[in-house]
Amino acid sequence: GWKDAINTTIINFNNEKMQITWAAKEIFPGKNLSFSYTFDEGKQKVWKPCPTYLLDEDYNSGCLFKTEGPTLAISIRHSNGSEELFSKRLKSDFYIKPNRPENVTFFWKDDTVTVSCNKPGRAVKCLRLELQYKSKFDKEWQSRTSKCCSVGEQGFDPRKCYSFRVRLKRLVPYCNVVNYSSDWEAETFWMNGTLLDSCDDDIKSQSNPVVVLSCLLAVLLMILIPLILLCKWQSLQKSVMPAVPDPKYIFSDLFSDHNGNFQEWIDKTDHAVMQTKLEYEEPECIIEAESQQEYENNDKQGPQEKIPFSGAAENIDPKPAQISCLMPTSNTIASFAGFQILMNDDMYVML
Repeated sequence: GWKDAINTTIINFNNEKMQITWAAKEIFPGKNLSFSYTFDEGKQKVWKPCPTYLLDEDYNSGCLFKTEGPTLAISIRHSNGSEELFSKRLKSDFYIKPNRPENVTFFWKDDTVTVSCNKPGRAVKCLRLELQYKSKFDKEWQSRTSKCCSVGEQGFDPRKCYSFRVRLKRLVPYCNVVNYSSDWEAETFWMNGTLLDSCDDDIKSQSNPVVVLSCLLAVLLMILIPLILLCKWQSLQKSVMPAVPDPKYIFSDLFSDHNGNFQEWIDKTDHAVMQTKLEYEEPECIIEAESQQEYENNDKQGPQEKIPFSGAAENIDPKPAQISCLMPTSNTIASFAGFQILMNDDMYVML
C-alpha cells in the first residue's frame, strides 16, 4: 500500500522544467528516498537520477529536472535503490503551468480598458488571459477572462483609482488535468488612463485640494460671520442706546488746559463771559427828524440833521420820525420801547 500512500505534486513550468514533490517523511520517517525519471518510451528506457533534490529538513522531498518530452515516467525508491516504493507514467503536457504574461499593455478609451500581452511561442489555444481589478471602494477583486492574449472590460469610473493584475491560465480538462495558472504579473494602478505609483497617491491628490478648499472656506466663514455679527450689533446698539458724546471733545480746553479741573475751568469761563459782556456796547442809533416843510423841500435842502438817540428823547417832534441804527440785521420786525423796529439788511429802522 505504500505506492498508493505516497502523494505526488507534478508541475511542468512552461514545458521547460519539471518539478515533482512527494510527502514521504510522514510515511517513512528518518529514511531518505531516491528519485529517477525517463522520457524514453518502449522497452529501452534509460533512467536518469535526479539532478537537483528539493530538501525538507535534510530529507529528499522533491526533484527538479529539465522537460525533455511529452511522456514521462518516474520512480521513487529507497536511498540504496533496492526497492521501488512508487512509480508513475504521465503526459507532461497535462501539467503545464504557464509563465507570467509578457509586455502587458493597457489601452483606455472612455470607460473601457483593453489589456493585452505578447503571445507565447506554443500552445496559445490552451491559454486564457485573466484580468482582475478593483477600486479603493471594492473589497474583493473583479475578474474577467478572455482568449489569449487580449481582454477588455468597460464601466470604469474615470474619477476612481483602480488596481489591475493579469495572469495566464491553462484550460481544464482539454489541455491540463490540473488547473494551473501563471503567477500574477506585477500589480499596477491606473486612474482615467494615467499610471500611478499607488492608489494612495490618488487619495492624497484628491484629498489635498478638498482639504485646502475646505480650510479656506472655513477661515472665510470664521472671518465673515463675526464681522456680520459685529455690524448687526453696532447698528442695534446705536438704535437702542444712542452714543453719548465724549465731553473731552466738546470741552477740549477743560481737559487740555485745566486737566479736567471743572472749578478752575468754570471760573475762567465766567470771567471770559463777564469780560465779553462788559466789552459789548450798544450801537449808536441816529434819529433823523424831519418837519413837514422839510419833507416838501427835501430836494432843495441838504442832508438831514442827525440827532443822537440818547439826547433827543424829550425833543422828539410828534411828527413822524425815522431812527436808523447801523447794526447788522435780518428781515424781521421787532418791538422796542414802544417803537416798531424794522430790521432790514444792514440797518434797524425804528418807526
